[in-house]
Order: sequence, then C-alpha cells, then structure tokens
Amino acid sequence: MSANDLNVPSSVALLIRGGVLAYPTEGVWGLGCIPFDGEAVHRLLAIKRRPVEKGLILVAADAAQLDAVVDWSALPDARREAVLATWPGPHTWVVPAGAAVPTWISGGRDAIAVRVSAHPVVAGLCRRLGGPLVSTSANLTGEPPAFRREALSLALLGLVDGICDGETGGLAAPTPIRVALTGDVLRE
Repeated sequence: MSANDLNVPSSVALLIRGGVLAYPTEGVWGLGCIPFDGEAVHRLLAIKRRPVEKGLILVAADAAQLDAVVDWSALPDARREAVLATWPGPHTWVVPAGAAVPTWISGGRDAIAVRVSAHPVVAGLCRRLGGPLVSTSANLTGEPPAFRREALSLALLGLVDGICDGETGGLAAPTPIRVALTGDVLRE
C-alpha cells in the first residue's frame, strides 16, 4: 500500500470526517462520500467537474440501508420485487426518491439511482458506515472511467483525500442503469 492507501476501517473514518474517497466497485473505480454531507458532496462534484443537476448514484450493503432515501411504496409490488431480486449485484436502478433525499443527490428530480453491491470493498464500506455511500466513476466528467487503479488520473487523485485499497470486480463496463417503474434501460 502507498501512503494514501487506506483499508476499509480507515476509509470509513475518512468519510465520517467529510472526506472524498476513491474506491474500487464492480466495474470501475469510484469516488464517494457520505450522501447527507452536503459539503463533501459538493466537493466531490467540483473534483469530478460534474453538474449537480445530473444527480448521483448511492450504493449500499443491503436494501434496508436505502429505506431513508427510497420511496418503496411508490413502486408496484411486482416492480419492487424485480428490483430486489437483482441485489446484491451489479444492477443500478432509478427508483422513486424518498422525502429525505437532498437535491445534491437527486439532481432535483423525484427519483434516485441506487444499487446494493456485492463487491466486498463497497459492501464493507457501507456496512461499517451504517448507510449508503455516493458512487460516481473516478474520472473527470467527459473522460473515460478507470477500470484499473493504474488508469486513475493523477490530477484527480491529487484532489481526493484517500484511496481505499482493493480491486474492481472485473466487469467490462460500469453497471447497467434501469428505471424501476418500467424496466427501461438507461445505460447498458
């Protein structure tokens, strides 16, 4: 491990202090912070050069960690069951947002993108954190995502507070994104 490499417990301590973390996910390296820490989220958006209106994905260790941000009752039973049947796993769903979702996460929409991850680092971070984590690709907006740590931009790494040690899950692309109400695919 290099000087800024962190294990999961040290990464969670960094997140609790308001830090922005680079970490491996199922397919690409991600950037994350605590979603309810507006200062950390706005810093992450500035680092990535991502407009707040685009919204952000939240990842969790289990579906219960998303209860505060998702309005499960707005989904018909069959659609909710279809979403839950894909988790844990590399499936991101756009679901109706709960009332507690900050606009810096939803982008001002009435929906939010969420995933329950089976990736050991992602799930470990969320379990130790006790809730969901922001997950956006660790690249500047418009640049390709990093599938390997060595592909992370040095400029981007100079702006984050730490890097959680680990490897991606080996997917050949970022996770697919679908709309929970319809099943429509937004990203393959």
